Amino acid sequence: MLNINLKGKKAFIAGIGDDQGFGWAIAKSLAEAGAEIIIGTWTPLLKIFTTSLAQGKFDASRKLSDGSLMNISKVYALDAAFDTPNDVPNEVRENKRYKDVEGFTVSEVAEAVKNDFGSIDILVHSLANGPEVQKPLLETSRAGYLAAISASSYSFISLLRYFGPLMPPGSSCISLTYIAAEKVIPGYGGGMSSAKAALESDTQVLAFEAGRKWNIRLNAISAGPFRSRAGRAIGFIDHMINYSQANAPLTKELDGSEVGNTAAFLLSPLASAITGSVVYVDNGMHVMGVGVDSPAFKKTDSESNA
Repeated sequence: MLNINLKGKKAFIAGIGDDQGFGWAIAKSLAEAGAEIIIGTWTPLLKIFTTSLAQGKFDASRKLSDGSLMNISKVYALDAAFDTPNDVPNEVRENKRYKDVEGFTVSEVAEAVKNDFGSIDILVHSLANGPEVQKPLLETSRAGYLAAISASSYSFISLLRYFGPLMPPGSSCISLTYIAAEKVIPGYGGGMSSAKAALESDTQVLAFEAGRKWNIRLNAISAGPFRSRAGRAIGFIDHMINYSQANAPLTKELDGSEVGNTAAFLLSPLASAITGSVVYVDNGMHVMGVGVDSPAFKKTDSESNA
């Protein structure tokens, strides 16, 4: 039997803030394959996440196939909008959710991971944030647009810049994108479609640069609509899930484990010749050119009687 074996591998997953999203699903699949799990969670969510973890609120979703609970070696505060301490503005430093937290910038977290673990073999970018995501692009401010790009796409460049030197040859990275990078999804605004398009382009360029520099592979997963906390924040996730179920080749709701298992494969030696690719895990929705539930496809009475 051909199995995904990641025993002895250390995985850093950036962007887990609860047990509902794709980052968590990927962590579980990597843990199932034997990887050690290290998490970077958004600084304002750190206390909520670690408290919930300690109180056992995630225990049901931490359960692996053998009945054990997924072990998380360490949780770091991480705000990938800041590369170094000098990039953090005073208003952020003085914010009550930040001022008692040390070393949350990308460079500082990478240095802490180096000191604590020496190296990592897997890097997962599960970060996205658009403060004006519910605004149409035409109504998006410059600040909102740049914030979306910074948090959702440039953050991958930053993570790779600082974590790449910690990754031995043959290591791998993955990021999460969305079909809005290529097609119009009304309502997915605030520059987030632009950020996902940049992320996909950057994945190709970085696959070349990191491949030549460190012999590291990079790929992206374009996942279908999913009822996560981030998905619900957009405001119309139920409509997108219903639309996908009505129109995709596979008429079912996407399960987080399907994304997690695909990520585990792409991050494993089984995918050793795959890099710079966008892999769709969306029940095939990306292949559809029209919506089969459109009123335009409904037969008129005269057509039905013909």
